[in-house]
Amino acid sequence: MTAGRADPQDVRSLSLTYRDSYRVGWHRHDWAQLIHARSGMLRVLAAGQVWLAPPTRAIWIPAGVEHEFSVRGEVAFRTLYVAAERARGVSRGIGALEVGPLLGELILHVLSLEMLDPGVPSQDRLAGVLVDLIEAAEPIDLRLPLPSDPRARRLADHLQDHPADPADLPRLAAMAGASIRTIQRRFLAETGMTVDLWRQKARLIASTAVLSRGSSVTAAALDCGYDSTSAFIAAFRRQFGMTPRQFATMA
Repeated sequence: MTAGRADPQDVRSLSLTYRDSYRVGWHRHDWAQLIHARSGMLRVLAAGQVWLAPPTRAIWIPAGVEHEFSVRGEVAFRTLYVAAERARGVSRGIGALEVGPLLGELILHVLSLEMLDPGVPSQDRLAGVLVDLIEAAEPIDLRLPLPSDPRARRLADHLQDHPADPADLPRLAAMAGASIRTIQRRFLAETGMTVDLWRQKARLIASTAVLSRGSSVTAAALDCGYDSTSAFIAAFRRQFGMTPRQFATMA
């Protein structure tokens, strides 16, 4: 055990089930956090951005980062809190990462132990492996920058909640309470993306949750607003570097 530690634990765990739309408001931890859902989708907000993570993906939140999260669908919530001293072995910032088979099983094992004590040699080694796996995990771009303008933000929230909405930009702008030109200008200035590109990415991220539930590629395309399965597959490959079917086999 490291001399002077006030808390002998290196890793703590929490396992809960949340109902659809449950939300935990803005807060921060002295410990880093790995948030993972075994079912449903997590929505994490921090630093003016939102990350959406389906099962087999997780979100890493460094210590001290203010954030909030909500869930979509019934979520089997699994999280590990990693002491700041131990978390120094993870250089990545906040973001989504792949949860491969080994990391997934280790998360479950830590949950069964409830915590890892560095004073116990076997648990100290497990904590080291955990940090190494988090550090080495492949990142995946499940991030959407959020506009700060209230009208643009209203539209962004709508597009996340209703990815299959077929409304064109004039109707969406009217719903948001702004002109088309204003909406386009605010999105580009505040997110670095046009409305169309932002909407497409939101749809593709939403489709990952549909695929993770075991739905077909065609169902995922239709659920997220694509009339053409081939167009959906091409857009998905451009965004994530893999086909929807390849993504589904990892879920």
